[in-house]
Amino acid sequence: MAETTVGVASLQTHLGDWKSGNRSAYAGLAERLKVLIHDGRVPLGAALPSERHLATALGVSRTTITAAYTELRDEGYLQSKQGAKSTVTLPPGAKPTGFMFPASRPAGDLTPIDMSFAAVLSPLGVDEAYQSALRALPEHLTTHGMEPIGLPELREAVARRYTERGAPTTPDQILITPGAQYALRLILIALATPGDRVLVEHPTYPNALDAIRAVGGRPVPVPLRPEHPQPWDLSAIATTARQSAAKLAYFIPDYQNPTGLCLDDDGRRELVRIAREARTTLIIDEVMSELNLDGPQRLPVASFAHGSEVITIGSMSKHFWGGLRIGWIRAHHSLIARLATARASIDLGTPLLEQLTALDLLTHHTHQLEARRNQLREGRAVLLDAVQTHLPEWTWVRGEGGLSAWFQLPQPVSTALSAAAVNHGVLVPAGPRFGVDGAFERFVRLPFVRSATDLRAAAERLAAAYSVVAPVSSNTERPMIFV
Repeated sequence: MAETTVGVASLQTHLGDWKSGNRSAYAGLAERLKVLIHDGRVPLGAALPSERHLATALGVSRTTITAAYTELRDEGYLQSKQGAKSTVTLPPGAKPTGFMFPASRPAGDLTPIDMSFAAVLSPLGVDEAYQSALRALPEHLTTHGMEPIGLPELREAVARRYTERGAPTTPDQILITPGAQYALRLILIALATPGDRVLVEHPTYPNALDAIRAVGGRPVPVPLRPEHPQPWDLSAIATTARQSAAKLAYFIPDYQNPTGLCLDDDGRRELVRIAREARTTLIIDEVMSELNLDGPQRLPVASFAHGSEVITIGSMSKHFWGGLRIGWIRAHHSLIARLATARASIDLGTPLLEQLTALDLLTHHTHQLEARRNQLREGRAVLLDAVQTHLPEWTWVRGEGGLSAWFQLPQPVSTALSAAAVNHGVLVPAGPRFGVDGAFERFVRLPFVRSATDLRAAAERLAAAYSVVAPVSSNTERPMIFV
């Protein structure tokens, strides 16, 4: 028996305009369901609605639903047992990427360009840091090598970095983790209970939404306003925090994923005040904190806190290399002790070699961050130029930094575009992956971390896919509009 059944209303919302295009109704429905499975909006192991209920909700014949389910079953996306509903799975050959896309190749000889990851591909100083870590490793081999809180020297280095950025920090306020996603999950395990409401920006990081739901939490979205001088609607945040009685809030004020927007210092001060008055603990994701491409680097949100109302998550992967899975939590020392206790049921510490590598990078290679920023500025310029050339009707939400750009489409076809793009040799997550309840069908996130050649080719391939799902749009060249 499946743990959950996908609700008909929820599924209908995520399907959007699945009848668009020239394919038969059942094939179009099956294709759209594959996209929802691959990007996580239909979870693995869940049961799909019955054929009769879905046919009634979508206003089609039951034969259409039967044919779509049969195609999914034949391709390995559904498994059925006698007397039970069909449950969602992945085909044996499917290989998940950042957003669970299929491993099937596009038509022709195209090599797929994976635009689902917003992670740097070229390491800066990482090879040298690993070599240094290997030289330092022998002196640690006489110990058990397990530090639930983290290597003392690395905790000191992370604390020193916060102090230098304006948030005085001691090592006992730092816990080292295998990446920022682990850090968030550990915090939620320790602090959240099923049914708790968690405030989030809208749109936001998809894996954070998944982590909140995994512990039984309920994401409560507060819309961002990209067109406004202050994109974070602080008044709405205060009202929503009070009305929802949210215990926790998860925000990305530094070059927000997916928009690249940045909260100014006055907004950070006000956000902390709101949290303190509402008795809401802020979980601040700072993994992009030093990727400012326009304007100055901002003070950490923790620098405006007076007590324990702010928990900060950081990471090495966005700045140095995606494969270096080292993150941390900065919090009040009493919470760090509580988190270390909660961690014991999950693992016994973060791998030592990676900690030593991170220590070397923070000690000797932070000067290379300006080279990273220059690299990203160049990538962003290439991507914006390519999109303006091939998709001039798309508009860019003007972000100040980070690793990706958030584009608004003239029509709500993001999920259809995600499905069609696979056949044109480019992988992109659908906009609703970044929202709650099917929002953002008019948006798509494109990272600018790949080579200039790949970025230009990706834009050209996306234009071809877009012409299939939105054939009425005009491709007349005009200056790109910035939201």
